[in-house]
Amino acid sequence: MIKSQDIKKGTCIRMDGKLYFCIDFLHVKPGKGNTIMRTTLKDVVSGRVLEKRFNIGEALEDVRVERRPYQYSYADGESLHFLNQETWDDVVITKELVTGVDFMKENDIVEVVSDADSETILYAEMPVKTNLRVTHSEPGVKGDTATNATKPATLETGVEIRVPLFINEGDLVQVDTRDGSYLQRVKE
Repeated sequence: MIKSQDIKKGTCIRMDGKLYFCIDFLHVKPGKGNTIMRTTLKDVVSGRVLEKRFNIGEALEDVRVERRPYQYSYADGESLHFLNQETWDDVVITKELVTGVDFMKENDIVEVVSDADSETILYAEMPVKTNLRVTHSEPGVKGDTATNATKPATLETGVEIRVPLFINEGDLVQVDTRDGSYLQRVKE
């Protein structure tokens, strides 16, 4: 059990039978009354975000989580197989529990978050930035760079993103795995 004033970003709590991660928090001292904790919590399973207020001193059930690196091996339908980098065990995780799954290729390292008490896998997430090769893109027309024009490009994982006109097939680009946005061209 932890007290509400001990909540920080990344703290995992159990509330109403669900697990929530703290995304943001703020101590609020109104002119009248007691100090409260305003928190923004994210549901581990559904990804739904909610705002919750706690009185200072309120007891909450904390959940001890472990973060470990796993290497992506292969897909088997809706199941993804990962290799634990410490024990070399094969672990199966469903696609719904992996954030950034569209940008994942073989041998990528993901961070798997699990409940330390029950060994239940809560979710897995790709690094925020990843480098992928462009497999298909229409050639850009010279002189079309006066504005921030973009064009569709297909990456090696099969996902399509918007890239600037100067990107060609075979280029290596850096992508934000949270929203699929183009970040920069990578030199090899």
